[in-house]
Amino acid sequence: MDKNQKNILWFNEITMEDVPLVGGKNGSLGEMTSAVVPQGVSVPFGFALTVNFYWKFIKANGLDKSLAGFFNGLDTKNIAMVQQVGKNCRQAIMNSTFSEDLQKELFDAYLQLSQKYNSEATDVAVRTSGVAEDMPNASFAGQFETYLNIVGKEQLLEAVKKCFISFFTDRAIIYRDEMKVDQLKVGLSVGVQKMVRSDLGSSGVMFSCDTESGFGDVVLINASYGLGENIVKGQVEPDQYYVFETTLKKGFKPVIEKRVGAKLIKMVHATGKNSTKNIKTTEAERENFVLTNEEILQLAKWSLIVEEHYHKSMDMEWAKDGRDGKLYIVQARPETVQSKKNLKVLEEYKLKAESQKLKPKSCRVRA
Repeated sequence: MDKNQKNILWFNEITMEDVPLVGGKNGSLGEMTSAVVPQGVSVPFGFALTVNFYWKFIKANGLDKSLAGFFNGLDTKNIAMVQQVGKNCRQAIMNSTFSEDLQKELFDAYLQLSQKYNSEATDVAVRTSGVAEDMPNASFAGQFETYLNIVGKEQLLEAVKKCFISFFTDRAIIYRDEMKVDQLKVGLSVGVQKMVRSDLGSSGVMFSCDTESGFGDVVLINASYGLGENIVKGQVEPDQYYVFETTLKKGFKPVIEKRVGAKLIKMVHATGKNSTKNIKTTEAERENFVLTNEEILQLAKWSLIVEEHYHKSMDMEWAKDGRDGKLYIVQARPETVQSKKNLKVLEEYKLKAESQKLKPKSCRVRA
């Protein structure tokens, strides 16, 4: 069967050319599985439910017609109207069911993934991957949901449906309207990836440039204990490490800065289905570095490999499994703040009288 017709694709079948089919997150995971895993980068395996899977679910339940009715005449400047439309969309999806064919295909893939990891029902992370989220002029990062430590067929089915529901949050609806993205023509993909038990270990983010200055010859790594949600949402002060790329490439071990973060809390799995909770870190955890120098350098070397493959500054999420003690890259995408700035322009701000506005003065500088 032609790839474009499939409902499910494994990561090793996917490249960035498949973003219209599997979205930005899954496209990147597939690209890394094929291109950087052979170079020694560890990426947990998994599969993607393509937009074909999503559209078959939508049409089988008549949601294409009901959703069109909800969006008819929507004015996104009317918050009450947006809230009502979003609520209607989410409720309609919640009340819908998966066809037997889609269920069987999903469960068969989950069984294969479980067998790969020597389990009857392995734990997975289920992530929403919108096909429009990596448009050049837009960033949908953080708008869609991720469900962690999903175990078993029923939990998996529920998590997939929740990913579909998260596509119609009020925030996502408004943002798509602002970006001129058709609410009912853009599809959705879902990634199912082997879970890294960072709740028992640590996690963080890594950039192949300095996010403050845009300087491209360093790797910046943030690290904290537990699941990475706290770092992503800015709820914890993580450790911060800098590695100098230029001499790292020459075989040196250039960890040029290490800063201990407060790390007051860590997110772990809680008792109950799909739930998490924050607990206080110990005094030893707060006072010590999350990663060893060897682990910092390992991540930095992976950053070089990923950046060289994509030919651009990258924003990566990493995790350390507390069971096997190994590091993994669980997500990668182009860095979207400094990479969009014109580094040949220096902006100078001057304070003026209160009656006058603060205006930037741009100066051309030599590259």
